[in-house]
Amino acid sequence: MLRTLVRCSLLSTLSAALTASMVIAPSTAWSADSASTAPSPATASTANSASAAQPAGDTFLLTIFLRHDESKPLPKINEQLREQGFYKTFPPPGIEVVSWYVMMGVGQVVTLRVPASRLREVNRAIENTAWGGYRTEFYPTYDYKAVAEHMRATNGQ
Repeated sequence: MLRTLVRCSLLSTLSAALTASMVIAPSTAWSADSASTAPSPATASTANSASAAQPAGDTFLLTIFLRHDESKPLPKINEQLREQGFYKTFPPPGIEVVSWYVMMGVGQVVTLRVPASRLREVNRAIENTAWGGYRTEFYPTYDYKAVAEHMRATNGQ
């Protein structure tokens, strides 16, 4: 119950921040529709810093922890995910993948750019295809890098 309240509070805070025109840097990372065309790290870095001032519209960032089920070896986890259609379903078509990392000892950490109207679709894709292979956690996220760099450069002024 407390976890749900904290998540609801985080969503409310994120919604207010986005409403106040908080800037979220667009990414050139691949989307579900263009999974085979990932940019090089140099290209992504240049594009991100060059376009950091563009508003994100009605989208928000969602970070998902896909925690490995340590009671199963990796081949069994991957077999279950394949059987459940995870690799075909997640992320849903048109949802942008900003980053997707393996975090040793944890599992995978995926950050998506999600239109607010499609949040349920992302959640259902996880519920229907990832559960059993992963334990999942969701965190609304925003890009603070440019603000932090500015604060550091101006000593917080």
